[in-house]
Formats: sequence, structure tokens, C-alpha cells
Amino acid sequence: MSLFKQDTRKAHANSGQLDHRITGTEALTERVEGVVADAIGHFADRITRVEVHLNDVNGDKQGDNDKRCMLEARVGGLKPIAVTHQAAHMAEALHGAAEKLERALSHALERLDEMAGREPREEEVASLELLQRLEQTEGGGRRS
Repeated sequence: MSLFKQDTRKAHANSGQLDHRITGTEALTERVEGVVADAIGHFADRITRVEVHLNDVNGDKQGDNDKRCMLEARVGGLKPIAVTHQAAHMAEALHGAAEKLERALSHALERLDEMAGREPREEEVASLELLQRLEQTEGGGRRS
């Protein structure tokens, strides 16, 4: 199922990652896709895949914050970015995880963009003299 309907890249929600106590319906799939696309759709051209994992942590037992949503985004040039959010209700867990993923992606992509356009620090740049010595050493002192 395509997470970003307008995008032809491999952005998908993995519907197979549901806890056995959570029924995966078409309505749930559409809701998950909508929430995630709203949160991170502006990064769609850089995301290759999104996986969604929904779990009921306590199973049949009742408890606070027992619904968990884990989102993992794959972005070219980076390791997978994963976030988790637990809440009392699945909708809250989904929205919380989507917000966290948006912040994590924003931060990671800002850093990636900064690294791509940054100037090297002075200590990272070799002097002309050092380069010439290195050239002579590696080339056996031969000139072309």
C-alpha cells in the first residue's frame, strides 16, 4: 500500500507488523497512512520506506499507556530512523510517534544537508607543501 499516494517511490506502511490483538482493517490502514503522511509527507521525496508497528503492550490486561506505535523511516544516505510512542489509546500512540518521527527526520536531514554543503575545517585541509611531498613519495619522485 502506498503511503504517499502522489509519490512513486517505495514509501510503504508495513501492515504485517500488527500485534495479534490488533485487527488490521482497511480503515486502520487508511488512518495510519493519513496520519503519517500528514506528519512527514513534506519529506516524501527523500524517504524510501516507512514501516509501522502497532502493539498492545499489556495484552488482555488493562493499564495506562499500553498501546505502542513504532515508526521507522528509511532515508537515502542515512541509517534507518526509528521512534516509539506509548499512550493509553492507539490513536494517541500513532499521533505521538508521527510527531516524533517528523522532528527526528527534520533534525537528521538538516544535519545531512549541512554536512553536504559545509566547508572543511582548517585541520582537514592539506597544505600544498604536504600534497607535493605526498605526491613525490607515492610517485617515487617521478613527474609526468
